[in-house]
Order: sequence, then structure tokens, then C-alpha cells
Amino acid sequence: MSIPYGKQDINDEDIAAVIAVLQSDFLTQGPQVPLFEGAIKEAVNAQYAIAVNSATSALHIACLALGVGKGDLVWTTPISFVASANCALYCGASVDFVDIDANTYNLSAQHLQQKLEYARVHGLALPKVVIPVHLSGQSCAMQKIHHLGQEYGFSIIEDASHAIGGHYQGNNIGACQFSDITIFSFHPVKIITTAEGGVATTNNASLAQKMTLLRSHGITRDPSLMNHSSEDNCYYEQICLGFNYRMTEMQAALGVSQMHRLQSFVSERNRLAIRYDRLLEALPVQLPQQMAETYSSRHLYIIRLRLDKISLTAKAVFLLLREKGIGVNLHYFPIHMQPYYQKLGFITGKLPEAELYYKNALSLPLFHKMTLAEQDKVIEVLSEVLLS
Repeated sequence: MSIPYGKQDINDEDIAAVIAVLQSDFLTQGPQVPLFEGAIKEAVNAQYAIAVNSATSALHIACLALGVGKGDLVWTTPISFVASANCALYCGASVDFVDIDANTYNLSAQHLQQKLEYARVHGLALPKVVIPVHLSGQSCAMQKIHHLGQEYGFSIIEDASHAIGGHYQGNNIGACQFSDITIFSFHPVKIITTAEGGVATTNNASLAQKMTLLRSHGITRDPSLMNHSSEDNCYYEQICLGFNYRMTEMQAALGVSQMHRLQSFVSERNRLAIRYDRLLEALPVQLPQQMAETYSSRHLYIIRLRLDKISLTAKAVFLLLREKGIGVNLHYFPIHMQPYYQKLGFITGKLPEAELYYKNALSLPLFHKMTLAEQDKVIEVLSEVLLS
């Protein structure tokens, strides 16, 4: 049996929570979603949390709430899942990319500053929104990005899909200290899971209200938002064009249960990652670097192969590890190199750090229930492949 790169952890309490919902009166639009939102708000210290059916949906409504539309420009990193860029296109906006930091693989604040300065000097369009992505659960340099946002007038959405339970400068990721909105994902391989699901957190009441409307068809029962008042409890109004992005009660109940173990999940991932650091230090690989001001939730453990010190190509290493039962993966194929984005006019050669990363990056298995024996097996097989 192979060792997967990621895996959910479902216990008896999680199962009981979902069964209780199935036996209740509400499968959707009941009490569990607000309970889950409350658990998220408390965990990350945000004023508002809006639960939806996926992080992709959360990114979409976050862009819309910030007014992203036709003629606007959104910048993000090329090393992320495509949803981090697609959300801008959904709104009719254009997207562009900022190269990554060579050490953290996150969107580089230095490259962002250089790109902004170049755009201003040459009269080019500036971004309406910048979406930094906290790859592997380690925060981007958000204070610097926030300062640039104030100088150049853009809003910020933190794509923290990997990062719930992490910290930046001693504050919880999701508290929106240096952003307008933060997005989390609860896909099965993420830190906690709701099977599928996402949340947007914010401290801005207006943005929270807009995202709440957008997730459910633009419909409200709030008399203060309606055009006409009514004493009929069944009365509602659609006041904008929204979507069916609601999270189900079963998903939310699973999330509430999973949140009880959030800190233990993150702690165990960090313990395993630190053990990887020690066991891999003699191999021809570059280990992931952790910045002093960050505490990562360690969603991924990404190494970079030192191809000049081994006889194999990165592809050969990948295939041999898979063949030997080690479920390695790549996070991610650069978005600007995807066929769809190439058709939009993006070309290779413009984002050298991201493209170099793609040539030698490899995600090793890491999940909270991973045993030391499984981790030792990963090290054994990786050593055999790289040193053969």
C-alpha cells in the first residue's frame, strides 16, 4: 500500500456529528453553519466568518465584495492552485502574476514592489486586488504587502487555504491584521476538513454583508436591507445577483467537530516536519525554510532536488518514488504555464524563480496521522532513489 502525500483524519466524534445532522430536521440552512462560523471566528480572532461550499467560491465572492469587475486587474502568485487566479477571471477582470521568493516559495514582497514601481513609472495598470498565497501554511510577508497596498491603493485577499492554525508575527492567520479578507479551504487533504468547503474571514462589516448575500442568491430576510417591509416571516427579497455557494449542515457539523483538534493537528504536522528536516539534511535536497516571524500549519512539506548532485531528472525521481509506493506530488505547476493561461497570452521566461521551482520541487507525504514508520519509509526510499 502506498503512502499518500495527504490524508484526512476522521474519528468517531466526527462521524457521530454528521449522523446527528442526518437525523435532525435540517440538512441545509440550519444551526450547524453558524456554529462552524463561530468556531472559525474564535480560532482565528476575526469578527466575521462566512462559510461556503469551497475555497474557490470563497475567493470568488471575496473578489466580488471588493468590487472586482471588468477592466480591473488582480495580481497573485504563479505557484498556487489555479483557483487563486481563476477567481479574478470569474469576475471579468484580468490577472497577472508576481514571481516567488526563492526561499519560502511564496509571492515575493520584493518582486511585488518592483512590479508596482515599474507599472507606476511606465503608466501601466495597477492591481485592484493582490492575492498572496500562504504556500504550505507559511504566511507571506504580509506587513510589507500591506504597506505596499496602502501606498499603491490595492486591496488584499489572503489565500490561506493551506494555513489555518498558523501564525504571523504572533497573530493568527485569518485575523486579517494586514488584509481585507482571508480565505481558508477544508478540502480533505487540508488541515481540517468539511469534505469540501471554505470560509472567508474579515473584520469589515460591509464586506461580510456582501459575501453573505453573494453566497445565497443575493437573497436577504433582513428588513434593514429590503426595499419593502413585511411582517410575513416567509417574505424575502433578492437584492443582488448571487450564487448557490452555501455550505451544508453535514459539512459544517464535520467542521465543528474537526476544529476541536485543530491545534493538535498543526502541532503534529510541525513535529513531523521538524523530524523530516533532521532526517533529510544529508541528502542532496533543499529543505523548506521557515521564517522567524511565521509559524506554519505545515500543510505541505516541499523539498527541492539538487539536480546538479544527482544522476536523475526530477521527473525520473518523481516516477520512481510513485512506483515504490511513495505518493509524492507537485505543488504546483505554475499557473501561467497552464495551457488555458498560455492561450490568454502568458509566456514562459517572465517568472524565473517560479519556473526554476517547478523544475525541481517535490512534495513529500505529510499528514497528521502519519506514523514514524511511514515517515522512515519515505526517507529510506527517497535515499535509495537519490543516492543510487
